Amino acid sequence: MFKNNRSLNFLYWLLIGISLFLFFYLMIKLFPFYKAVFLVIWRVLAPFVISCLIAYLLYPIVRMIHQYNVPKGVAVLIIYVLFFGGTAYLIYRVYPMIVMQVRELNEQFPQFVTMYEKTIYQMYEYTSFLPETVHDKFDQLLIRIENGLDRLLERLVNGFTKVFDFVVFITVIPVLVFYFLKDYDQIKDYTKQFIPFKYRSTSSKILHGIDESLGNYIRGQLIVCLFVSLTSFVVFKFVLGLDFALLLAILMGITNLIPYFGPIIGAAPAVLIAFTISTKLVFFVILSVFVIQLIESNLLSPYIVGKSINIHPAAIIFALLLGGQLFGVIGMIIAVPLMTVLKVVVKDVLIGRKYSQNHKASNPSAPT
Repeated sequence: MFKNNRSLNFLYWLLIGISLFLFFYLMIKLFPFYKAVFLVIWRVLAPFVISCLIAYLLYPIVRMIHQYNVPKGVAVLIIYVLFFGGTAYLIYRVYPMIVMQVRELNEQFPQFVTMYEKTIYQMYEYTSFLPETVHDKFDQLLIRIENGLDRLLERLVNGFTKVFDFVVFITVIPVLVFYFLKDYDQIKDYTKQFIPFKYRSTSSKILHGIDESLGNYIRGQLIVCLFVSLTSFVVFKFVLGLDFALLLAILMGITNLIPYFGPIIGAAPAVLIAFTISTKLVFFVILSVFVIQLIESNLLSPYIVGKSINIHPAAIIFALLLGGQLFGVIGMIIAVPLMTVLKVVVKDVLIGRKYSQNHKASNPSAPT
């Protein structure tokens, strides 16, 4: 039926593509049913996941210090104290300011609504020549945006007031990170025992590939996002005198983790707040965001992040849209790292299969 293996391979990948599409489609449709289960699991596993990530990012520094004949326990202690000491000091200084700015934003929200209503009324006057159906659709869109903003502010205020949960969360993580750093090699060796012996070589290659691409990408992105946050804060606070500068700068840094769409999402709140002050300030905010992103994308990212993921932009955009549809902004942030892992796994598995097929073809008597 098929003249060569190309037709079989095409049919094979077509079936895989259709299966993946159906799988993700069902995930999207059934998400409201299993959302509560995932939330409970996430609350339990979140400290372990975050601790593993922090330990994974810090361990190369521990290993580098250990190479200078510093005992590994001392190296772990040095990095542990510096990282968590600096983080604790930063939280001590920044967290009250964030809470204060969130409360101020919540208090001034009625003023923003008033100005927003005036702007909408002017837009209605300018677009009075349009059909009524267009205005109806516009009204529905505005209602959805208003409800979304109300829910967002409510979550922010409630989230920052849950002090007890936050304290428990940040108390558990340092303890877990210390043990993960101290027993990093033992944990790695212990995990290998669960991998069958014949798959250990392939698993080692896959993990090494993931570590090379994903590790460099995450570390580089965090450095770049820190630069975006600090630069945005300095420009918003001391150059433009924008209200809620710290809150907006943190949002700029976090959303910068999202390729392509992140800068637009992060800049939108700053532009909206500037719009309530003056049109001239809106121009300067947009200009400053553009300059910061220009420096980040043309100078920092190529040198710090580089081509660590090496995935086509179209595939990245697809992953971002799918992640956003499933899990919102969090889904967009983790979409690219997950796609990087998937790419490494698929690539190594295919190389392993091709090598196995070639080996069997050249050695027909070889044992399977």
